[in-house]
Amino acid sequence: MSSNLNDVIAVVLAGGYGTRIKHLLNGVPKPMASVAGKPFVEWVVRYLKTQGINKVILSTGYLAEVVEQHFHQQPVDGVQTICCRETAPLGTAGGFLNAVNQSRESPPAWLVVNGDSLVFANLTTLRTHLLDPTVTGVILGLSVDDASRYGSLVCNQSGHLKKFAEKCPGAGIVNAGVYLFPDFAIREFPTAVPLSFENEVFPYLLSQDKCLLVNTVDAPFLDIGTPQSFIEVESFIAKNQNKFIV
Repeated sequence: MSSNLNDVIAVVLAGGYGTRIKHLLNGVPKPMASVAGKPFVEWVVRYLKTQGINKVILSTGYLAEVVEQHFHQQPVDGVQTICCRETAPLGTAGGFLNAVNQSRESPPAWLVVNGDSLVFANLTTLRTHLLDPTVTGVILGLSVDDASRYGSLVCNQSGHLKKFAEKCPGAGIVNAGVYLFPDFAIREFPTAVPLSFENEVFPYLLSQDKCLLVNTVDAPFLDIGTPQSFIEVESFIAKNQNKFIV
């Protein structure tokens, strides 16, 4: 397995309702919120391109046709983009598996990212961990000064995930919602529906003594899930325009 991302397929989870910011969305699904002249999820795809990703599957749900129409009419140059619908809420991991099954692809590894958040980390570092065949998955951890809004990741000194902790104030490592799995690992996921990465998949894999590594970074990050963060997104994209240059 190589250490770059050229042969990795990314699945972008873009099926959320956006309940907390629905009044700010002008009738489009949350990942399609207009930011600096483009839908937010397009910025996500453009960033994946800079990381060497050339094939992206968008896992869509709510108002899926809006996402599909945009990428059909305005594809990102150099990125093959496919949309896979979920017809009922499947959860984060369920939506991912649905996209994998619909695609009928078997790449060496799968990258999972959220369509409503963006972290400017070097994702190729995640791939190097998969050179160890005992690693079942890699989680991108984000070092933050205040972990109160997010659940924290508890790791041992080697960076192996031990458990997810409750939200608590103070500095910590939080889940950035970016995961990399070797293709074989997804065959070991639980089969329940709906299925959550945080609540079901990772606890199950840990219970089976699987190795989940946390790659911790200190990088610019924003999700658009709250009214406060949504207000910040325009300036966040503008300030990081250089991150989208290939």
